[in-house]
Amino acid sequence: MDLEAVFSLCNAAVLPGWLLLAFAPRWRWTQRVAAVTAAALALVYVIAIVPTFGKGEGGFGSLHDVAQLFARPEVLLVGWIHYLVFDLFTGAWEARDAVKLGIPRWMVVPCLALTLLFGPMGFLLYLVLRAALRRRFSVDDIGEAAPSPRSP
Repeated sequence: MDLEAVFSLCNAAVLPGWLLLAFAPRWRWTQRVAAVTAAALALVYVIAIVPTFGKGEGGFGSLHDVAQLFARPEVLLVGWIHYLVFDLFTGAWEARDAVKLGIPRWMVVPCLALTLLFGPMGFLLYLVLRAALRRRFSVDDIGEAAPSPRSP
């Protein structure tokens, strides 16, 4: 397996989803493209992690252990794919939530760009934007699984 080719392919694979989230969030296929892309990359992640799991030095017990773990290119690639999947998933939620709440797209696009580039920073910016526009913040509002206290 050519790690550079997999890296390039995975990076290119997320771009259509990000562009659709930024510029066509209401299009009926946008969320599907993002979800299918994230799922496909999750499959690549599983395929890539299986042969590397438990082999080599490093671990998650200390910063030094993590540095040793990610010193191996194949593990670094798996970590990068992890970021790509979860950042795209988070960006898809941001776009979907913004449409649902009627947050203007021009205000969401910087959040999406930061989520693509710096993950948690973009997510935090979106949460701050969302709270400012709604004038309140509730953790229950973040997850769709949690029922709203206002619902019957």
